[in-house]
Amino acid sequence: MHRVFLIDDHPLFRSGLRELLERRQGLEICGEADNCAAALDGVRRETPDLVVVDLRLQGTDGLELVARVHAADPKLPILVLSMQDEALYAERALHAGARGYVMKSEDPRDVVDAVEVVLGGRVYLSPEMTRRLVERASSGAEHGRSAIDRLTDRELQVLRLIGEGRSTSDIAADLALSVKTIETYRAHLKEKLGLRGSSELMRFAVLWVQELPPDSPLA
Repeated sequence: MHRVFLIDDHPLFRSGLRELLERRQGLEICGEADNCAAALDGVRRETPDLVVVDLRLQGTDGLELVARVHAADPKLPILVLSMQDEALYAERALHAGARGYVMKSEDPRDVVDAVEVVLGGRVYLSPEMTRRLVERASSGAEHGRSAIDRLTDRELQVLRLIGEGRSTSDIAADLALSVKTIETYRAHLKEKLGLRGSSELMRFAVLWVQELPPDSPLA
């Protein structure tokens, strides 16, 4: 059973979301909060498997809350579910530590799919947002994509796992390597792909994984 903690300052929406998710076998709501302080305390107390958070909370910057939850437990998956424009906030949410972003206006089935994708250790973006990011990245990331051919097999493996939202420690465990070795691979990836930092590496990796054909051996 996966335990989910909800953070939203609209009681009616939380009630509807609770009902939606608890209808799905294997999901239960372990706690709720409507502000930053209650959210941080509740997440610490309940130790959920997933946090679902709205970016627009009264008196609170939702992105800051995402960053604080992520800092407290980097392995805890966070899914942003918000009315805030996905085109403006999805990347910012990922940079803050979220593993996915879905609009409240999406079909309820998409919301449940997003929850399951993020619980599965992957990154969730709507098809429309993925298309926008790929189009926007296409003009500025040609060098990076062409540099893919120069990556070693192990570097490609690490890049794929980063794109799936895996942490450095998780990648190290999966590949039976040390955390320091994975950090070295991350540094090599940034250098070879011409990326300036961890946020750019994460974004590039997510986009690259999204573009892999289903029959690719790396998918």
